[in-house]
Amino acid sequence: MKLLRVGPQGAERPVVLGQDGAAYDLSGRTSDIDGAFLASLDPAELTRAVVDGELPATDIEGLRVGAPVVRPGKVVGIGLNYRDHAAEAGAQIPDEPVIFIKPSCTVVGAYDEVLVPRGSEKTDYEIELAIVIGRTARYLENEQQAAAVIAGYATVNDVTERAFQWDRGGQWDKGKSAETFTPLGPWLVTADEVADPQRLALTLRVNGELRQHGNTSEMIFPVLELVRYVSQFMVLEPGDVIITGTPAGVTLGHPGAAFLRPADVVEAEVEGLGRQRVVLGKA
Repeated sequence: MKLLRVGPQGAERPVVLGQDGAAYDLSGRTSDIDGAFLASLDPAELTRAVVDGELPATDIEGLRVGAPVVRPGKVVGIGLNYRDHAAEAGAQIPDEPVIFIKPSCTVVGAYDEVLVPRGSEKTDYEIELAIVIGRTARYLENEQQAAAVIAGYATVNDVTERAFQWDRGGQWDKGKSAETFTPLGPWLVTADEVADPQRLALTLRVNGELRQHGNTSEMIFPVLELVRYVSQFMVLEPGDVIITGTPAGVTLGHPGAAFLRPADVVEAEVEGLGRQRVVLGKA
């Protein structure tokens, strides 16, 4: 089941894509795809409602696609979760997951403009798998409990300003928190339709040039362990998003390559979860 939100920014409406590829309006069931909706989500029942004609078909052709979750309570980032990326960054393999927080105001749609911040020298890209939480989680004990709190998965680009991140002192958050720095979607694919989140290809292109090509099988800390681990340090709530790290191929890994500038086009895709296409603008 693919869930998405369409319409002008701030006035999106919830939609589900059926197995036939048609779009069906969810407005009669929920005002938005938010934590409350995800906490009660039953993909099997929603599929039945589509098949039985309980949800009206809707035309979404030409409409803007927003982020598939409305303003998450928090976006939890995981750093250095692929060995090849840690190597290209000159960092040691972490003994435990590296955690940072991105403000929810960074989240935009999969085709929205991404703004290069003022004073930027090294705006970079990071294709990642996003986990969307569907149940409140605290102090999870094992991977089975972790699996039970996942609503679904999405494509995400963890846009990062490297000079702010590495050269300006303090925490990574400085390089991760600029407006528009978390394009998410286009869809939220429910967990029942992702057979194995550790077998998904990730690709990213800049102006048509392939820059990243990896697979979630290469993660140091896998999806279920990340959810379990993060729950030891903070309460995860429905609608929260965990972004799980990026494989090699960021600009640091391409000597001589230019960092992102206005008018660049970045296309990012996670297998089965949809492709993003964003154009860079200037803040």
